[in-house]
Amino acid sequence: MISIITGIIGLVVATVIILLMRQDRLHAQHGLGWIIVAIGFALLGFSPGIIDTVAKEFGIGYPPVLGLTLGIAILVIKVLFMDIERSRIEIRNQRLVQRVAMLEADLNKLKEDLALQ
Repeated sequence: MISIITGIIGLVVATVIILLMRQDRLHAQHGLGWIIVAIGFALLGFSPGIIDTVAKEFGIGYPPVLGLTLGIAILVIKVLFMDIERSRIEIRNQRLVQRVAMLEADLNKLKEDLALQ
């Protein structure tokens, strides 16, 4: 029963993500990763034997450890990508502020030149 509920939750999350992307509330680049995660939840929910089979192939004695490890790894990678994106935005913002300051300085100089004439 829990596997069916997990699968349904995965499908509902995927649907919500698609709706958020269509309403431009979530950028497609970020939404795609979340859809993959939601589909993974649905897949593992509807057929939980997959994680057992993969864990057995890797020689892991307790299959839920594999799921938790993969989940943590995915979260760490997601946080890393978020930090990279935030750093890119901060650098871009800093450059924009510098450009505005230079333009304001040029504008003030032009105003002074016009006032002197």
